[in-house]
Amino acid sequence: MTAHAVRGMSAPPEVVFNTATDPSRASAWLPEPLRGDGSPAAEIDGEELRARWDDTDWSAELRVRPADTGGARIELDLTDGAGGSGPDQLADEALANLVREVADNLQAG
Repeated sequence: MTAHAVRGMSAPPEVVFNTATDPSRASAWLPEPLRGDGSPAAEIDGEELRARWDDTDWSAELRVRPADTGGARIELDLTDGAGGSGPDQLADEALANLVREVADNLQAG
């Protein structure tokens, strides 16, 4: 089952993407099945601000784009290849956690 979640942020897209792909911040926002060492899979495309994480049963693809009103638009596709139920809630929670991580990153920097 694949879940799709979208959220807007006032932070610049590059800040959102860099925070999301920072392995030291992954455990704070990625769902448990994808945390591993926090490193995204080899599929990172900085020009499109797109990253992918894969595990045996789970995968996540994150896309960060500029928002029309400024800031960023974040999209997350979360797939549970084992066919379980629950990726919808996990996708929403993951983006809420990423928003908090970006805010912390901006306050620290």
